[in-house]
Amino acid sequence: MDAAQLHQNYGNGPYPSPAWSLGGRPTVGVDVPITAVFLVLFIAGAATHMTIFQLNRRKGHKFLMSALIFGFCMARIVTCTMRISSICLPQDLDLALAAQIFVAAGVVILYIVNLIFAQRIIRAQHPRWGWNKAFSFLFPFSYFVIVATIIILIVSVVQMSFTMSPSIRSRNLSMRLYGTTMFSVISFLPIPLVLLSLVVPRRVRVDKFGSGRLRTKIAVLLSASILVCLGATYRCATGWLPAVLTTQPLPAYYAKAAFYMMNFGVEVIVVYLYAFIRVDRRFHVPDGAHGKGAYSGKSGNTESRIYTEEETFDDAPATEQGKLGSDVETAVGTPVDATTPSTKVRQSEDENTWNMTELLRTAAVA
Repeated sequence: MDAAQLHQNYGNGPYPSPAWSLGGRPTVGVDVPITAVFLVLFIAGAATHMTIFQLNRRKGHKFLMSALIFGFCMARIVTCTMRISSICLPQDLDLALAAQIFVAAGVVILYIVNLIFAQRIIRAQHPRWGWNKAFSFLFPFSYFVIVATIIILIVSVVQMSFTMSPSIRSRNLSMRLYGTTMFSVISFLPIPLVLLSLVVPRRVRVDKFGSGRLRTKIAVLLSASILVCLGATYRCATGWLPAVLTTQPLPAYYAKAAFYMMNFGVEVIVVYLYAFIRVDRRFHVPDGAHGKGAYSGKSGNTESRIYTEEETFDDAPATEQGKLGSDVETAVGTPVDATTPSTKVRQSEDENTWNMTELLRTAAVA
């Protein structure tokens, strides 16, 4: 269909894409039931995280990431609802365009949550450079890049749908490729940051935060980051591949299974993983925490030595570590209590010696 026919059939737009996109052409018999299942899952996920947030808030346990994940689930609820509506109303291209924008933009909330968790792990292991101003600037800068990239993606998608000019569409395609590439990089960012924090030797104790072992927190974050990065990387890779016109067969990498697994599938797994593993307890830090030792409340903990493997991975429970510390302190030089049996015997012998001396001195004088 040429530009004249498109203009005659669709007026000033939006125009349907001449090339296949991830998921192919949606159908009522296949896409509506699958999207409805994900809609129910996101509704349950939103209810779960909001319940956790409200229960914690009543106890004075502030954890805003639960509210952020709730916001992500709400965005996905809107996405699924609009997608079902656009499938049932295939002639409403405005609705299909809105659904496409929500599919691309909603996941960025998970990117932000993962970056916040990565920052807390790094600051706990390496407070010296974790709290450094230059390093800390990396995270708000990443959030700014995320917001700017969302705007660029929305502008490119909307403009590409309302023009048939080859030059403008080419520029918009470049903007979309930038957006998907940047999102894949940001989704991948927590993985090298956390791995780097494990490789770099530590010379201070871990500034413990939340509940559970540090190795569990790292495993949870890496698992979620890998899943989210997998979806972002797949979308980026398919975007860089040569365009395939809708007059040709749908490529296998654009299949419906790939669309749902690399978009909604990995996101649902992360949402429920964070709920079941109770990240509101494991990644919680005190309100207003800032600087070395702020997480555990021990700002003076700056001992300089190299730690063993068990201390590095935080294997010893807190009670055992406390007991070990008290035993060492006693052995080094804590004064023995004056009420111990050995001390009482020594005091009794000294008193008898002193009394005998006084008795002999009195007899000599007499």
